[in-house]
Amino acid sequence: MDTTSRSHAPSDAPPGTPPDTPPDTDHVVRVRGLRKSYDGRVVVDGLDLDVRRGEVLGLIGTNGAGKTTTIEILQGLRSADAGEVSVLGLDPARDADRLRPLLGSQLQSSGLPDRMRVHEAVHLFSGPRATEGDALLERFGLAHRRRSAFGSMSGGEQQRLFLVLALLNRPQLVVLDELTQGLDPAARREVWAAVLRLRSEGTTVLLVTHELAEAEALCDRVVAMRDGRVLDAGTPAELVDRHAGRAEITFTLPAGRPRAQVAEVGVLTGVRDVRRTGDALAVRGDRAAIAHVGAWLISTGRVPHDLRVVVPDLEGALLALLHDSREAA
Repeated sequence: MDTTSRSHAPSDAPPGTPPDTPPDTDHVVRVRGLRKSYDGRVVVDGLDLDVRRGEVLGLIGTNGAGKTTTIEILQGLRSADAGEVSVLGLDPARDADRLRPLLGSQLQSSGLPDRMRVHEAVHLFSGPRATEGDALLERFGLAHRRRSAFGSMSGGEQQRLFLVLALLNRPQLVVLDELTQGLDPAARREVWAAVLRLRSEGTTVLLVTHELAEAEALCDRVVAMRDGRVLDAGTPAELVDRHAGRAEITFTLPAGRPRAQVAEVGVLTGVRDVRRTGDALAVRGDRAAIAHVGAWLISTGRVPHDLRVVVPDLEGALLALLHDSREAA
């Protein structure tokens, strides 16, 4: 497990910054034109990326999109072939020793010996500026596990311990790679709650995840990647609005005046189109349509037993982005 961090800021300006240029305090990460290849295969292809101070930014995309390679380059674990990279005002390739104490990380390959006890792990990863480990264990609900062996902990507890270790040395940037991979739903929610607490406290987090519901729940912004390139970026809601299509409400019409009822539904706020098959109705529109169709159904005095609402989500947006990028290739 690569989990190191310490929170004193570098006193020097970013390399190449003129003496009279103030440091960029709004961005923790700034990447321009990043490229990386392995044996002639391009993994990261001209990537531009910004991470703003205090936000949770998610990297999403298919396997092989270049997400993990990107964050490894940001941490100085791999070298870039080309491009400009600044993390906390430092060049990860040239200033790795200065940068490493400022980062807290949990990577896909993270692990601890099964017999290592929680308090031993906290002691092992504590640096000169480490915060109080017991306080962090309490904060993440692990105080009662202080003397427990790592191998005896549940998956959710292990991942919360990784968060403790990543935060132990008061980092300015926390990097999390597939933090909840393989966890059951209950354990995943435990870890989500821990990350949401980080967000509420203003911690800057770079999160790589394949869980689109996780990205929607945790991230202020997301960057969708494919083949080492950015397809689109924005808040989860912005990507959903741009790419995920419309909400769909389906139900069986109440008895009465079917043609008149179809006409009534068609003019409701947010409704874009209405399709009728026998007594079944499929209504498509924006999110406002959901509320207005629901209110109309209430006004009829009957809520259909087969009422079903499909809401556009980030998964739908990503699938549409991937499809459009393949069509354009």
